[in-house]
Amino acid sequence: MDDSTIPLGNRLFGEVTPPCSKSYAQRALAAALLASGRTTLRGIELCRDTLSAIATIKALGAEVEIADDNTLYIDGGLKPRCRRLNVGESGLAARLFTPVASLHHEPIIIDGEGTLLHRPMAMMVEPLKELGVTLRDGGGRLPIEVCGPMRGGRITVDGSMSSQFVTGLLLSLPLAERDTTIEVEGAVSTPYIDMTLETLERFGVEVMYNEGDYSQFYIEGGQSYKPVDYTIESDWSAAATIMVAAAIAGEVTIKNISTLSRQADTAICRALERAGASIIIEESTITVAHRKLEAFEFDATQCPDLFPALVALAAAAEGVSVISGIGRLRGKESDRGEVLRTEYAKLGIDIELDYDADQMRVVGGPIEPAEVDSHDDHRIAMSLAITALRTDKEITIRNRECVAKSYPSFFDDLDSLRAVDRDK
Repeated sequence: MDDSTIPLGNRLFGEVTPPCSKSYAQRALAAALLASGRTTLRGIELCRDTLSAIATIKALGAEVEIADDNTLYIDGGLKPRCRRLNVGESGLAARLFTPVASLHHEPIIIDGEGTLLHRPMAMMVEPLKELGVTLRDGGGRLPIEVCGPMRGGRITVDGSMSSQFVTGLLLSLPLAERDTTIEVEGAVSTPYIDMTLETLERFGVEVMYNEGDYSQFYIEGGQSYKPVDYTIESDWSAAATIMVAAAIAGEVTIKNISTLSRQADTAICRALERAGASIIIEESTITVAHRKLEAFEFDATQCPDLFPALVALAAAAEGVSVISGIGRLRGKESDRGEVLRTEYAKLGIDIELDYDADQMRVVGGPIEPAEVDSHDDHRIAMSLAITALRTDKEITIRNRECVAKSYPSFFDDLDSLRAVDRDK
């Protein structure tokens, strides 16, 4: 696809600053709850998942003052005000705050909404029981009732599906009475574990671990969190979608973003380079520009949230792209592999899923007008929206408002990039 095939009204030019990382934000909110004193969090984006985490820490005892749209003051202290937590649709919040709630000596129920009620939580049950928690669960799903306090000890955790429960344990166990050793089997999404370890260090908590494969963590009990003044960095997951949009249809500079981040989705830069897009990396900005895109191969096992954006990139590339790691997609807001195949088929793009090889193959090509469905999955909605830039024919995305889960201003930002001088 060359410039002449991009509909004029869909060409993107300009600058955009993505929202803050909700992954960092939720970790920082949990740490602020557990700290004694006032923590200041800056750069906060009040997306739906972050609002759910704020409501959760308030229910668990934190005092939260929203100073402005981007700044929170949090006075910590685990003093639950109610016995039922609603974490919304956030899988991270469910797997993070279940161990945190298990620090308390009275029963607390962790519940959620929508697609989260169908996501797997069984990996938490036995390890928490071994740590001394009394637990009742809904057959490996929410709601889950826990009653602590967690004592600490030695446990084995299945890390092959998600790193989120490991994050919850790492954040909560420093406050347990005893020391803990965690053996993690098949750790995935290890960059997200790095984010957790960085957050712990920032709040004055120490964890020892095997840096080679993240298979073992040693956590000294009886530690304390120190309040901090902390600016949350921008979200690479959100930035990745805009970067792919630029590679498909224009030239965009992403501001306030750094490739030195520990976020897993910095890997999008490698995928864009392999596909042939122009990418210029500076200290705190990245500029991506459209060039003829070629098929590419990419392993997204450690960064599964990139799959929807990568599919949009592959659909615009000439040839058959191969993306590995599809086994990570079934436990998300939707069964993302199947949903991507179904919805992109409506647009005329063929996607083959090979679960034995753990691969997705995407045949790039032109797209057709259609009505598609986000399946209430924010990343699917954004993927379909940037693919729609390739045509001036009508593509309707049902339930597109679900982007509020992570990136409330996504469609406004996309429109602002289109609303510039077309003579550039």
